Amino acid sequence: MDNNRRKGTSKGRAHNQRVCSMAREKGILRTKDLTEAGIPRVVLTRLCRSGDLIRLNRGLYCLPDADITENHTLAEVSRRIPQAIVCLLSALRFHGLTTQAPAQVWIAVDVKDRKPRVKDMALRIVRFSGKAKSHGIEKHVIENVAVHVTSAAKTVADCFKYRNKIGLSVAIEALRDYRRERRSRDELWHAARVCRVVSVMRPYMEAIM
Repeated sequence: MDNNRRKGTSKGRAHNQRVCSMAREKGILRTKDLTEAGIPRVVLTRLCRSGDLIRLNRGLYCLPDADITENHTLAEVSRRIPQAIVCLLSALRFHGLTTQAPAQVWIAVDVKDRKPRVKDMALRIVRFSGKAKSHGIEKHVIENVAVHVTSAAKTVADCFKYRNKIGLSVAIEALRDYRRERRSRDELWHAARVCRVVSVMRPYMEAIM
């Protein structure tokens, strides 16, 4: 009995150490990560009870000393939906092209992808396809999580393309902020061509830029 208890304790400690190492490496740990590694989920409960892990949200955990940034929600979404592309209002916020803080996280997925279902996160989902999905996608690392975000130029072009969803005034303000930041005009024109909004954007670009 004593030998079995000692073995169980040793195995439990090994699981604890491995899970903490995984959390440090990944930044945000998912319950799914333990399942894939063959580690019982009860380890998460044990580590949270001891204070070695913090529960961020349903199925998401991190270390107590994790560097939580202002873009933490984007990291959470990307851990849950790895194929997601942060876009439109959320991308504007990320690039500092708006002072608004959107109540939802705006993400794009492929037109053929199944609609992501995340019950406890406020998401706004749009569909990208073809060049509009592949062009101008940047990879940023937030809290050790790879987050895909549309570039500043692509985001402004997307705002004009989806102006019926976000409002034309928001798109125009994004263009003004883009100009104020002295960002590349050539990149913006290219993004406008990819998104097929050159004719829509031209009068505003000529007036502002």
